[in-house]
Amino acid sequence: MPAIQLYSTPLSGHCHRVTLLLNMLNLPFEATEAGADVRQTEEFARLNPLRQIPVLIDGEHVLTDSNAILVYLVKRYAPDSHWLPEDPLKAAEVQKWLSRAAGEVRFGPASARMVKQFSAPEAYENALKISARFLPQLDKHLENREFLATDRATIADLACYSYVATAPEGGVSLTGYPSIQRWLARIEGLPGFTPLPALPLPEIVG
Repeated sequence: MPAIQLYSTPLSGHCHRVTLLLNMLNLPFEATEAGADVRQTEEFARLNPLRQIPVLIDGEHVLTDSNAILVYLVKRYAPDSHWLPEDPLKAAEVQKWLSRAAGEVRFGPASARMVKQFSAPEAYENALKISARFLPQLDKHLENREFLATDRATIADLACYSYVATAPEGGVSLTGYPSIQRWLARIEGLPGFTPLPALPLPEIVG
């Protein structure tokens, strides 16, 4: 049995970013389906009292929060890699985009997708407004860059990728953002990339 266990669901972007890094680091792992029924069990609550996924178990270590898991995996298994640079300014840039993933990406495109695809009790119009502010900024940032934080892919790219790539599943169009589209293609071209399962596209906004 692989040392690493990942509690996840295939359609979760938070889980997808962790799966991407595991694959790109060539780390064997066992994925355990953790749907809503599993997350309501007391056994799962002992792993994560918030009852959220992903949860990663590596030996005696239990880790929660997708971005924290990304940091852990790089620091433990690829500390000298391009995924999380040691240079203070580059590390700060990575952290900035991890914060964007947990902020604008989560409450913009991700929220819109959750409402449209899973009837999440979130404010759809607010998600559209956040997306409309953030996506032009992201596209502008990527005009003359291949990746978000440095000249190579980092965990910041993986953290932001999944919910930006699936924005159309929330009714948010990416057709007006050529730099974003080129960036998405670069991530999809990385060794070890695996896509999220596709969902039906609702009416596109904008």
